Amino acid sequence: MVFDGIIISFIVGFLRKGNLRALAQLKLKWGWIFPLLLIVELAVFMLQNDSKFLGQISGYIYIIVYVLGLLFLLMNRKNPGFILILIGVFLNFIVMVLNGGRMPVSLDAASILPAGYLDVFKEQLYAKHTALTESTILGILGDIIPITDPYPRTQIISVGDIVMNIGAFLFIQYLMLRHPAAKNEQKTSLSIKGGEAK
Repeated sequence: MVFDGIIISFIVGFLRKGNLRALAQLKLKWGWIFPLLLIVELAVFMLQNDSKFLGQISGYIYIIVYVLGLLFLLMNRKNPGFILILIGVFLNFIVMVLNGGRMPVSLDAASILPAGYLDVFKEQLYAKHTALTESTILGILGDIIPITDPYPRTQIISVGDIVMNIGAFLFIQYLMLRHPAAKNEQKTSLSIKGGEAK
């Protein structure tokens, strides 16, 4: 859902006549760590079912990834929207930590997913997610919100995902419309048009 939110944010930014010029001037502390964490998380997710050892420690790896991600967001909290992204990530992090490093998923909500997903949540030994049960701690922060038609991609999200997406939306709108670099391009464009009119 986070990637969906980012794509939607850019689309809205373009519809509002924003631009991407500010991306070239974007300076984030530890900016290199975000793509690295993403690669690690995807690699573990794809390989954990093929390696018993990796599957056994995958929960700890996810926790480490989240801790480093939280530190990255904390160091860059002055950027618009980053506090909300930080809160959203923390909400997901806390429920995962309390439940063995895995995100609890409501089986009722998962009923909207294609056949076979419920069996994976119930039976698969190693996964990033786990079935939400009566013993789940803070299950309300798990993936309990189903999203289906008319949204083009059926999925289940958490409260933390929603908060993260709001923060990402605010940050991207700032970059595309209110960042000094974005404003400079808009002023230059208006100046050129004014000159042509004369």
